[in-house]
Amino acid sequence: MSREISPIGKNIKKLRKQKDLSQDRLSKLADISYNTVIKLESGGITNPSIDTLQKLAKALNVSVDDLLKL
Repeated sequence: MSREISPIGKNIKKLRKQKDLSQDRLSKLADISYNTVIKLESGGITNPSIDTLQKLAKALNVSVDDLLKL
């Protein structure tokens, strides 16, 4: 059974790759767990907390809205 990856997860992965960051590096920049980044990008987490989104947005130098775009 494959997981459906949320638009948020797809956006995080796309923005991370555009900035040439590894999942590990992004997790450190955002001060969240490496496992959280993996789960977000793979569909394991589809509804992250606003705190997590804010940390990721800051680390990626984008707005939370950019992460939520469909």
